[in-house]
Amino acid sequence: METITRTKIVDVLKSESFGTKVNVKGWVRTRRGSKQVNFIALNDGSTINNVQIVVDIEKLGEEYLKPITTGACISVNGILVESQGQGQTCEIQAEEIEIYGTADPATYPLQKKGHSLEFLREIAHLRPRTNTFGAVFRIRHHMAMAIHRFFHERGFSYFHTPIITGSDCEGAGQMFQVTTLDLNDVKKTEEGAVDFAGDFFGKQTSLTVSGQLEGELAAMALGAIYTFGPTFRAENSNTPRHLAEFWMIEPEVAFYEIEENMQLAEDFIKYCIQWALDNCMEDIQFLNNMFDKELIERLQFVLKQNFVRLTYTEGIKILEEAVANGRKFEFPVYWGADLASEHERYLVEEHFKCPVILTDYPKEIKSFYMKQNEDGKTVRAMDVLFPKIGEIIGGSQREEDLEKLSRRAQEMGVPTKDIWWYLDTRRFGTAPHSGFGLGFERLLLFVTGMANIRDVIPFPRTPNNAEF
Repeated sequence: METITRTKIVDVLKSESFGTKVNVKGWVRTRRGSKQVNFIALNDGSTINNVQIVVDIEKLGEEYLKPITTGACISVNGILVESQGQGQTCEIQAEEIEIYGTADPATYPLQKKGHSLEFLREIAHLRPRTNTFGAVFRIRHHMAMAIHRFFHERGFSYFHTPIITGSDCEGAGQMFQVTTLDLNDVKKTEEGAVDFAGDFFGKQTSLTVSGQLEGELAAMALGAIYTFGPTFRAENSNTPRHLAEFWMIEPEVAFYEIEENMQLAEDFIKYCIQWALDNCMEDIQFLNNMFDKELIERLQFVLKQNFVRLTYTEGIKILEEAVANGRKFEFPVYWGADLASEHERYLVEEHFKCPVILTDYPKEIKSFYMKQNEDGKTVRAMDVLFPKIGEIIGGSQREEDLEKLSRRAQEMGVPTKDIWWYLDTRRFGTAPHSGFGLGFERLLLFVTGMANIRDVIPFPRTPNNAEF
């Protein structure tokens, strides 16, 4: 086979160099035709669109072409010509085909018929080859690029925080332990507790639930930083919105008050959505047509809206009025309650009909590090609430007062011996600062219109599921 430099299909489809010889490589989506001419739809992952390969059966031989079925991988040399059919501008008249790999139709799971998303999760090693997951994972890549661009353009430093930690940032206790101890022969102390002295780190360690605390340390030196990495929660939640392993983006900024933090969050999320519309429109259009007919309209709608700023207390009043007027919620509404997704979505989708940033939550339902308000009851927390999702961003102004922070940590049972280094930032040159966390997969749910968070991450980790 003649050696020709490969051209990606995304570039071939944009080309008008008709009459030139090109090489494309990819996986066969479909093959159809007659005894004289076959049409192969070829895709290489660079675009959701296929290039059509026109094959003269007599020229290349029926027996040689027989293994070219759905899923097979081939290399094609041919002439780029204008397409005579509808829906494509060009096609390739094949002159030579090399078969790299075959896919037996009797055993290859991804045949032309439609497959449920539940079935595709069972074959997550193959689902990126489908149109749906090709689109989702290309969008995932673009969202990661948008995030880095947004913060880089604004002078933030990308800061790598540890994945293995000796502290529990959230005080939740739902963490995966990291150990080299022999679980079949765990040594105990005289008190009957596990003896971690012989463990790799000499102490109990876990996978991190957040890079925030270490991010605060960096903000106290570099001014503005962001983290972007994997986080882990051992929460036994089998819901469409929870994963045990997920990615978080966490900016932290020195000298930011809560108002600047809210504006940063709004600007950030709008930037990401605009990037998706500018760079992923073909994929978004496909997902809009296949799964969520209102997706593009909803993305454009969010860009046009100024997010409503609302205190938790005002939000509770609106929800209580809704209940008084006959609106039924599964979970009760009262001051002090941690709002459920149904409450958040009511505020966004039915009452205000735009994204909402809810602030000043009761201190009892928020983390120890949030700045306490003068009323003694609330803290300067901020949650960004979105249509279809509920909370998409959670953040706060951080408590910079050493005495208040230490007292609150003690009240919430966070051992100060584990966060002495965190308290030092309040002891040595403390400063007002703020930050937030965005669950990357929550953002992807919104941008793709997918309904289950397991469908926006390549290999989901959930209770009783760690395949691939």
